[in-house]
Amino acid sequence: MPENNFDEHTARTYEAKWPELFDPAVVDPVVGFLAGLAGSGAALELGIGTGRIALPLSRRGVRVHGIELSAAMVAQLRTRPGAQSIGVTVGDFATTGPGGTFRLAYLVRNTITNLTTQDEQVECFRNVAAHLEPGGRFVIEVYVPHLRRLPPGQTIHPFTVTPEHLGFEEYDVASQIAYSHHYWVADGRLETRSTPHRYVWPAELDLMARLAGMTLRERWAGWKREPFTGDSTAHVSVWQKAGA
Repeated sequence: MPENNFDEHTARTYEAKWPELFDPAVVDPVVGFLAGLAGSGAALELGIGTGRIALPLSRRGVRVHGIELSAAMVAQLRTRPGAQSIGVTVGDFATTGPGGTFRLAYLVRNTITNLTTQDEQVECFRNVAAHLEPGGRFVIEVYVPHLRRLPPGQTIHPFTVTPEHLGFEEYDVASQIAYSHHYWVADGRLETRSTPHRYVWPAELDLMARLAGMTLRERWAGWKREPFTGDSTAHVSVWQKAGA
């Protein structure tokens, strides 16, 4: 089972640390994209967290169920308006089955990289395929590995540098692991956090999908369907289960 890196303190301070993720300008395009794919069907969120996406998607009339490893994150979700309409199964989303089938499954903000082995990521696709109805879609939002930005011999890539927050990734290219290091200054105190992530290429994800009986239908550089190119730093990919 993957390590749970979201303890009670992290869950309680999650929105304060990443307030930009909760901005309607960020959330609304995600919800619109997913609602369009879900239609009148049900949706399954892998790594539902505190409900950043699930709650507004539910308000759009989509029935949402989530899988979440961290009971502390689920506890925070349960304090929010509208949470009573969302079911949550606590467990590892690579192997945990919530029961039932869904028209849509989705996984946002690089959460696939929390599975730190290729086997776990492959099992995630298989788990999703087992819970999608025929013709159902699986959506992943994840960054494109930043290795092009690393000169020979360099292993560090900063991604956030502000007076309040320093974030950088430390790459181990032999194991395909990026360690995300964070330093926050809040109320005159320093808080640190480091977690491992398995970065994964778009073509590798496509192969995982094929192993699970799904094929790529769309790939965009963002939730507003910006074209995906060789210069894109992230992608939103949509695979479809066979049988529709």
